[in-house]
Amino acid sequence: MNPMRHPELADRLAAAYALGSLRGGARRRFEALARQSPGLRATALVWQERLAAMTELQPGEAPSPNVWKRIAIALRAEAPQAARPPAVRPRFWRATALAGGFAAVMAFTLAGYLGSQLSQVRAAPEIRYVGMLQDDRSAPAMLVTFDARHGTLTLKRLGSFREQPDRSLQLWALPPSGGPRSLGVLGDGAKVTLTAAEGQLRQVPALAISLEPKGGAPAGSGPTGPVLFKGAWMPAT
Repeated sequence: MNPMRHPELADRLAAAYALGSLRGGARRRFEALARQSPGLRATALVWQERLAAMTELQPGEAPSPNVWKRIAIALRAEAPQAARPPAVRPRFWRATALAGGFAAVMAFTLAGYLGSQLSQVRAAPEIRYVGMLQDDRSAPAMLVTFDARHGTLTLKRLGSFREQPDRSLQLWALPPSGGPRSLGVLGDGAKVTLTAAEGQLRQVPALAISLEPKGGAPAGSGPTGPVLFKGAWMPAT
């Protein structure tokens, strides 16, 4: 079954892959499919971006002194049992049980935390379109997503290309008819955000990035430099 023919399945598989819960043969099959499907790779990268933002949603909190005490108990329990006198062994098993119980509580708490945070992440950006732009060797170079809730395009560099100080990268929509339409000039950061309206992106089959003089091509001229990256532009779900 091709997951890209079933958007909900593809989204669930990509989320499980990014979270790390897709394992063994299922994970290998997903990776094999993703190598053949830019759309599936893009969906997985979108989920990795969403999950990477989870730490920003949770305020920092120092562990309580009891946590360090329990860790110390667990570490002492790692000492070889044979080196302990018989009177100490009951305490060893009590410490091991305590450490195991603590680990179980932590796993349960972490699972609940991940579930609640995942719900928050799902509700944050509304990723409606995604594109994986590739270079002339078909290597991923730029991940582009459109957040309909905030009206923003986010571009993340995936390759090692960096333009010279006197040059700029410019993003273009490639509509089915007519010339390319500029969507904005990129800064030199690893991640760039541009303001965009959904009407600029609807029914656009592909995007491209050209290398332009500093500040971008003259208004209304279209790309004046070489096209470095291009790729399909598709709905995220």
